[in-house]
Amino acid sequence: MSIDSLRRSARATVSGLPQGFWWLWLSTLVNRTGAFVLTFLSLYLTVELGHSAWFAGLVVALHGLGGVAGSPLGGMLTDRWGRRPTMVSMHLAAAACAAALAVVTEAWAVAAVVLLMGVAMQAVRPSINATIADMVPAHDVRRAYALNYWALNLGFAIASIGGGAAAFLGYRTLFVVDAVATTLCAVIVFLRLPETRPEAAVGERGEPVAEERVSMLTVLRDAPFRTLVLLNLLVCLVFTAPWIGLPLTMADQDLSPSSYGVVIAVNGIVIVGFQLLVNKLTDKRSPVLLLTLSALLFALGTGATALAGSPVAFAATVVVWTVGEMIHVPTNAAATARLAPEHARGRYQGVMGMSWAVAGFVAPIGAGAIVDGPGPDVLWAATTAIGVVAAVGYFTRLRRALSEETEKDSVPAVPVAEGPASSTPVAQAPVPSASVAEGAPVGGAPAEGAAPSSVSA
Repeated sequence: MSIDSLRRSARATVSGLPQGFWWLWLSTLVNRTGAFVLTFLSLYLTVELGHSAWFAGLVVALHGLGGVAGSPLGGMLTDRWGRRPTMVSMHLAAAACAAALAVVTEAWAVAAVVLLMGVAMQAVRPSINATIADMVPAHDVRRAYALNYWALNLGFAIASIGGGAAAFLGYRTLFVVDAVATTLCAVIVFLRLPETRPEAAVGERGEPVAEERVSMLTVLRDAPFRTLVLLNLLVCLVFTAPWIGLPLTMADQDLSPSSYGVVIAVNGIVIVGFQLLVNKLTDKRSPVLLLTLSALLFALGTGATALAGSPVAFAATVVVWTVGEMIHVPTNAAATARLAPEHARGRYQGVMGMSWAVAGFVAPIGAGAIVDGPGPDVLWAATTAIGVVAAVGYFTRLRRALSEETEKDSVPAVPVAEGPASSTPVAQAPVPSASVAEGAPVGGAPAEGAAPSSVSA
């Protein structure tokens, strides 16, 4: 394939999206580029503060527990308060927590700050996903989620490389940089991103039309969506397991920690290098088939870990489930947007986010217990079985629901206005410039990274 054809392919992948989306994309990239807290928290707690590995694991788990509460909170605020206010306030709260970690040293204070940070970081995600669903035409929503996920992983990769500066700057300095980057992200949202929450419906005479009140309980009573959430929880458990089980499995085979670092880096490299290509290959495909395929890839990749015996073989298994990740995350987010009523997108995304947060809390504990007990082979057999069950569930339980929604989306929707009155139809926003179409993350027109904490898009 020539360079020109690659450029055309990249341009087709990123073109045609509203300008507001690219500001959101840029805010995601800036936020994740400075994401140092979660990357280096366990090392900070053990090396810098002298706490035990058990305490470090507990604190990281508290971050996930905070996310379980933060996701529905963010969904409620997104629908009631608005997308932009929720994003700005939660980004600033997360920035305050990152700055606080550079100051507090008491064990209870560190644990409390990390818990609150988990609430804030997870609460912002329903507003981001709802904003994308609001402003991007329905037939381009999955592509938009994929591009935003690419920004997330690109930023995480940059943060991981830049984190090497901890050796001479110190962990506290990195936490301050995280706070500054998150604050800058909030500023970008405040200054450049319009509010996209749909206005209240009106009747023929201009009188307000009462919309059905949607609570979290109402969302859970939506049978197709409830099924989607439960199946996503299964996939999330499979996806999260390698982050605990893989290093333990490699250590059990007397492979060095540095070997694990190289192997797991493959995840970020593959996403950054090939997400746009995967977007192109999967564009316009059936969401049911894509979700089924992704679950099978997770099952195959994690299951094959039990057969691996060298760093190269372990890296190959990571490639397999990483492809599943690249397919699953944007497709699942788009399916959530399809099933959600327009006025309840935040709550639906919040409930979906809970499945990621619950998996992030439960899977590390379960994976560690299985490895210490029956052994790594049992863990990988379990992830294979769970992945296959999820694949069967997607194919048999959601075919009708998502197929009907896909038919509705087949007619291109009118994009949302870029101004304050976001519900007013306007012409399609200009196509991004050539430099952006080629994938360059430049300023004026702007991808749960590799780690589970960075996913749940």
